[in-house]
Formats: sequence, structure tokens, C-alpha cells
Amino acid sequence: MKILLVVNDAPYGVERTYNALRTAGALAKREGVELKLFLIGDAVVAARSGQKVPPGYYNTETMLSGPSRRGAAVGICGTCMDARGIHDTDLIPGCHRSTLEELADWILWADKVITF
Repeated sequence: MKILLVVNDAPYGVERTYNALRTAGALAKREGVELKLFLIGDAVVAARSGQKVPPGYYNTETMLSGPSRRGAAVGICGTCMDARGIHDTDLIPGCHRSTLEELADWILWADKVITF
């Protein structure tokens, strides 16, 4: 099954991004699942490398690394990156600058699209 997760919210302050990344981690471990993630809006900050969070608090940089190591493609909206001053070199390994054209392609590719 081909699954696309689209994540919209900031990585910290609300739990939607946290829950999206937990879901992505669980799906990435499943046999027969092809997974793609697209971060848009404030969610693009979740892919920024070098995050420092308080001890015991989740870290979206770490959480995104798991699915990408298991072969999930992780696209980050380039327009949203630019609006937030995030450069390509700021992204964690396994994430790439993306476009709405790629998101449209991924939507057509997917059997299921889940938004957070």
C-alpha cells in the first residue's frame, strides 16, 4: 500500500506533528507499505537539523530520521522553507526541498493520503 502523510503544523506547541511522525514511524516498519511524507507550512521547521529540546522532550529531527532511514521519501515545501529562512543545507539528512508539483504527483501516486 502506498501512503502519503501531509503534515501542516509547527513541530512544537501542538501534538499533530508529533502524532504524524509517530504514525510515520509505525507505518515505515510495516511490510508492504511505501511511505512518503510532505511537510508544509509551519511543519517544515520539523526538518531543521541541530534542534535542541529539553531533556525528556521529543525531538522531531530524531523522529523524522527513522522513516527516512527505512526508505520513506520526505519532501519539504520549498516556498515554506524560504518564508521561514530555512536553507537546503539546514535540512536533516533524508529530507529534500520539494514543490507543490511534487506534492501533486505524490497525491496521485498514493492509495491513501492522511493529513495532520
